[in-house]
Amino acid sequence: MKTQDIFSRYAEELKHVEKELLDIFKSTAAPITIIGRHIVSGGGKRIRPLFLLLSADLCGYKDARRDHLAAIIESIHTASLLHDDVIDSADTRRGKPTAHALWGNQIVILVGDYLYSNALRLAVAQKSQKIMESLAEATTRMTEGEILQLHRIADPSITMDDYYTIVSAKTGILISAACRIGGVLAGVDDNKEQALAIFGLKTGIAFQLADDILDYTADPDNLGKKLGKDLGEGKITLPMICLLRAVSAEEREELEEMIKNHAKKGSQKNLRRILKLFSKYNVIEESMKTAQALIEEAKAELSVFPDHQAKEALCVMADYSMKRRR
Repeated sequence: MKTQDIFSRYAEELKHVEKELLDIFKSTAAPITIIGRHIVSGGGKRIRPLFLLLSADLCGYKDARRDHLAAIIESIHTASLLHDDVIDSADTRRGKPTAHALWGNQIVILVGDYLYSNALRLAVAQKSQKIMESLAEATTRMTEGEILQLHRIADPSITMDDYYTIVSAKTGILISAACRIGGVLAGVDDNKEQALAIFGLKTGIAFQLADDILDYTADPDNLGKKLGKDLGEGKITLPMICLLRAVSAEEREELEEMIKNHAKKGSQKNLRRILKLFSKYNVIEESMKTAQALIEEAKAELSVFPDHQAKEALCVMADYSMKRRR
């Protein structure tokens, strides 16, 4: 089974999820609807909704309610993107102007807040304690993750544990919620529900690890941004943490100076130096091994389920994190 086969198979249902997403943006406050349309028209593969649909299929749940929950999950993701773009001062996303570049920071932050709170309102309407718990935990931890990351900007003392705490909150927890909810809708037992949640968490973390590696290795044209964007923003990610562990004392001092002065001119010169050090210490290869090992752990969680087309598709989607170019 190929990744494209999965996207093709669920294309029509994901279109319906997008319609549900647009409905979530409908509001008497016109800017919410306008900004919502702008974001949805920007595209995206709808990875998180797809994980929910696949998990629901694995558990035998076919009701249209799953499309509504998938849209709620995507609305939470959208809220996080709106806030991230403001925090990062990003002017474009997927080749289009970001919402805050068009409408300003204040209104976009409020739209993001609306999406978070509205998602919880819609979760309450589901009258499911487990669904409410999943979405409430996701929104809370995502915000914590962003704050933790900001707190450790340009901080070379960040540990691997700190990093995993950040990425599990920023990326892993929402994919975990998507997978868990697929099982909750079907009423599976606690063992299978937990397996889906852990699979989603580890897969989500692996997706972020892969993104962080791509930031230093991808073709800029495919990536859609300059290499070393994380370094320019002072974000210390997996490759840099691995490098800081591997280098000599003199090289570490050099790296720490680059990190602390990340916003100054000459960042491309710093990037070239860092890429040389990556090569010297095989950092990218080691980082990729770390991400791949996490994917294998994630797939092993699904052993509690019998063989099924949706189970195979979930494993293919987990592997997809290491095959992306952007």
